Amino acid sequence: MNNSTLPILFILLSTFALSCKSDQISDVQEPDFVVETELLEDVRYLSSDELNGRRTGEEGNRMAGEYIEERFQSLGLQMAGESYRHLFDFTNSQTGEEFVEAVNLIGFIEGSANPNRFIVVTAHYDHLGVSNGDIYNGADDNASGTGGLLAAARYFSENRPENNILFIAFDAEEQGLSGARYFIENPAIPLNQIVLNVNMDMISNNFDNELYAVGTAHYPFLSPFIMESVSDASITVSFGYDTDDWSQNWTMSSDHGPFHQQGIPFIYFGVEDHPQYHQPSDTFENINPDFYLEAVETIIGVIEKFDNNLDEIAELANE
Repeated sequence: MNNSTLPILFILLSTFALSCKSDQISDVQEPDFVVETELLEDVRYLSSDELNGRRTGEEGNRMAGEYIEERFQSLGLQMAGESYRHLFDFTNSQTGEEFVEAVNLIGFIEGSANPNRFIVVTAHYDHLGVSNGDIYNGADDNASGTGGLLAAARYFSENRPENNILFIAFDAEEQGLSGARYFIENPAIPLNQIVLNVNMDMISNNFDNELYAVGTAHYPFLSPFIMESVSDASITVSFGYDTDDWSQNWTMSSDHGPFHQQGIPFIYFGVEDHPQYHQPSDTFENINPDFYLEAVETIIGVIEKFDNNLDEIAELANE
């Protein structure tokens, strides 16, 4: 080898090494928010015929609960009490039907900086069950929100938040928001430590690329944080459906409602009603997987933005 070629060779090797190092740094700085295959498998299983529509008190609901509990355990979520399972009895005030040992599933990730403050992330896992021989699988309502909750739990278990994040898979939402009402009346943590609630209910069945962030009419100080977080999102995040000026007011339409009644700020993520809503056709085959993945990643990004700015949010909430 001619000695005159050595400087050139050194430069080329150094450039290659720096390029490899840069790629490695990029990989570390930009972790995937969601494991796509796991997310879709969660929804597929939870909305499968095997679970018979996950009605509260029935076998399919119990199987769904065990699935969520096993994921909480595998991710190393801490228990808020002696178990992830928080049992409760209730009577549906509209139908008079009595339910025994419904189950809310609760786990949390301890924050690195503020161990006495919580963001509560919620989704209900129950649905309507079977009627007249038809299975109401509830893929969008609300296997999708449950899948989003599990994806968020995985993300924050691998990317520790500054504040505690409490994850609740509520039972009996379809029975008058009974799981959320029970939690508010019998909180697993002090309510005064909850800064805000992020609820997911129906986030996968939309073909207009539009997700709603509901609640800013009541808590307008949350809008700038959401807008900044979603500025580069590939889906449209819209505000609305939280006053009577809209065709529907979703303020009390899901599990965020009881939090709002206690004065706890909330943001509810959901899509507009669609033909599959509360129909047997709400199946895995009818969701929009591409939109769903982007919606979940967007929601996790918003939760992270809230976590990084929770000092300011707590001050604004108290003004």
